[in-house]
Amino acid sequence: MIEYISSNYWLLTACLVVGLVLLVYGANWLVNGASAVAKRFGINDLIIGLTVVALGTSMPEFVVNMVSVADGVTDLAITNILGSNIINTFVILGCTALVYPIAVQKRNRDFYIPLSAFAGVVVLACVVFNPQPLETTKGISFVGGIIMLLLFAVFMYITIAHAKNNPDTAEQQQIQEMALGKAIALILLGLVGLVIGGEMIVKSAVCIASRLGVSDAIIGLTIVALGTSLPELATSVVAAFKKNSDIAIGNVVGSNIFNVFFILGTSSLIRPLPSYDGIELDAIAATIGSVVVWLLVKSNKQRQIKRYGGAILLILYAAYLTYRLMNL
Repeated sequence: MIEYISSNYWLLTACLVVGLVLLVYGANWLVNGASAVAKRFGINDLIIGLTVVALGTSMPEFVVNMVSVADGVTDLAITNILGSNIINTFVILGCTALVYPIAVQKRNRDFYIPLSAFAGVVVLACVVFNPQPLETTKGISFVGGIIMLLLFAVFMYITIAHAKNNPDTAEQQQIQEMALGKAIALILLGLVGLVIGGEMIVKSAVCIASRLGVSDAIIGLTIVALGTSLPELATSVVAAFKKNSDIAIGNVVGSNIFNVFFILGTSSLIRPLPSYDGIELDAIAATIGSVVVWLLVKSNKQRQIKRYGGAILLILYAAYLTYRLMNL
C-alpha cells in the first residue's frame, strides 16, 4: 500500500493536502482548547494571547519540524522555517498590502521588525560561525539551539513586560470559554490532528522530492513552507479586505521570531541540523525581507506598507524563487 502511494503523484499530492488540512485544524483545536483551560485557571486573556495563541500560529511549522528531525530529514526542518519566514514577509505582506495598505505601529517599527531581521542574521551566524568547535559539519548545532532559545526567552520577557505596562497598546484576544471536558477533548483532538498531519506532510514531501529528483530543501522552501504559512496568509488577506490589515504585520513578524528562536532552537537541541547547499542565501533572503519591510515603512510619513510596496515584495520573492530554482 505504501509503495503504491509513493509511486503515484496524485495520491502523494492528496496525502500532502490532507496533512496540511489536519495540521491547520489540529492547531486551531489545540489553541482553542488550551486557551480555554488557561482561562479557567485564572490566566488573563493578554498573557494567553501572547503565549498560547501566539505559539499556536507557529504550531504547523513546529510539528513539521519535530517530525522532520525525528525522521532525520534535517534539510526539511531548516527550510520549513526559513521558507515560512520568507513567504511570511514577501508573499503574505505583499498580498495583504496590495489589497489594502498596512499601517505599522511604532512598537512594530522599532522592535519587532528589526528583531525579525536579526533572527535571520542569527541563523546565518550559527551556520557560518559554528559556536561548537567540536562539530565538524557546518550547521545549527546544540549550542546554536541554546543561544536561540535564550534569545526567545528574552524576547518573551520583554514582550510580556511591555504588554503589562502598556495594556492599551497590546493586541487583545477574546478567549472563548467552554466546559473543561470539551476543552480537554479539543486539546487531544488537536494533538492527534497535528501528529498525523505532520507525519503525512513530511512523508509525502520526501517522496515527492525523490520522485521529482530535487532536494528535500527545495520542497521545504516551497511546498511545505507555503502550506504551513496558509493560515497566516488567509487571516491577513481577509483582514485586509475588512480594512484591518494592520494585524498582518504583527502576525508575520511575531511568527518569524517564534519560528527561528523557538522552533529552530528546539529542533537543533533534539538533533544538530547540518547545513545544505544554499542555506546562506536562504538565511540572507529571510533577513533582507524584514529589512525591506522596514525601509518601505520608513519611506512615507504614514508609516505604511503601501500597495506599491506590496508589489515590490512580491516581485522580490519571484526573483529570489526563480534564482533559487534555476541554481539547483
